[in-house]
Amino acid sequence: MAEPLLQDIFTVERVDADGKKFDRVSRIEARSQQLDIEMQLDINSEIYPLYVGDKFNMVLVPTLNLDGTPDTGYFIQGGRKTLADKFEYVMHGKIYRIPEDAGRSKKVEMLVSFSGLLMQLNVEPGYAQKFDLDMKIFLLIRKV
Repeated sequence: MAEPLLQDIFTVERVDADGKKFDRVSRIEARSQQLDIEMQLDINSEIYPLYVGDKFNMVLVPTLNLDGTPDTGYFIQGGRKTLADKFEYVMHGKIYRIPEDAGRSKKVEMLVSFSGLLMQLNVEPGYAQKFDLDMKIFLLIRKV
């Protein structure tokens, strides 16, 4: 399996705290159990609803290939297994903001776009060093 860039179990603390803006999208606020990460994440709540108190395993990886080989950028239909088969909700996105002074602050705010659905992660500087600006990543979620 590809080495995860980040992996932890999160608990949903709030859903649509500022009110629901779109019919099929909810913004969740969650906190990780082990790594002390705060997250805001837009999800398609029509196909994968999450509620306050739900717990889920979230993994960020650079590729879905089980052997860790880099992603080609093309989806090939077929019977081959991928990391996505082990999760319930998968998105592909791009990191579009990491502060340049990431090593000097207490928490680093990273922003990722999944074709319009956004994620904000507040992480320790050590975890932010695994990520680069414009890096393509996969977000995988499975409820626990």
